[in-house]
Parts: sequence; structure tokens; C-alpha cells
Amino acid sequence: MSGRADSETPSEAAEVEDAGDPAQEARRARWAAAGTGALLALVGLAASVLRVTDAAPVLVPAAYAVGAGVCALAALLGSRGRTRRALWLLVGGVMVMALGDQFD
Repeated sequence: MSGRADSETPSEAAEVEDAGDPAQEARRARWAAAGTGALLALVGLAASVLRVTDAAPVLVPAAYAVGAGVCALAALLGSRGRTRRALWLLVGGVMVMALGDQFD
């Protein structure tokens, strides 16, 4: 108890330092955009394959495939640091997939 009152343990100092690091925030945004885009692309491709085997109109699997392609492009852009464009492409890709679902 004889230490200074404003001293921090090394783990607390690292947490405080990481919270304000813009490079760390940008890295997290890139990972989030790339991971979400890849996940949505895989889900869209799986839905497209499932709709092809089902008795659905041709427009439905095509919409899922196009939406998956847009999400894959968003994952690529997100991994390269274009997170704002990736976000808008993710929204657009999911909207295309939702539109295809409406035709089912």
C-alpha cells in the first residue's frame, strides 16, 4: 500500500493503450468486414444451391448467387481496408438475396 495511487498494473496500461489506438480499430474493422462478407457469401451460395435443387423459379437462385457475389466482393474490399464501401456492398448483397427470397 506504499505505492503511488495513480500507478497501474501492466495489463491495465495495455488495455488503456489499445483502446485509443486507431490502427487497432482499423484492423478490427477490416477483420469484421472481411469475415462478415465471407460468411454471407458462403450462406448465399449455399442458399443458391439449395434453391436450384428445389422447384423454385430461376430468378431465386440467381438472386442468391448475385447477392453472394456482391458479399464476396465486399469481403475483398474489407480485407484491403475499404470498410465503408464494404459495408454498403454487404447491405446491397443482403438486399439482393432478400429480393430473391420474395420471388420464392
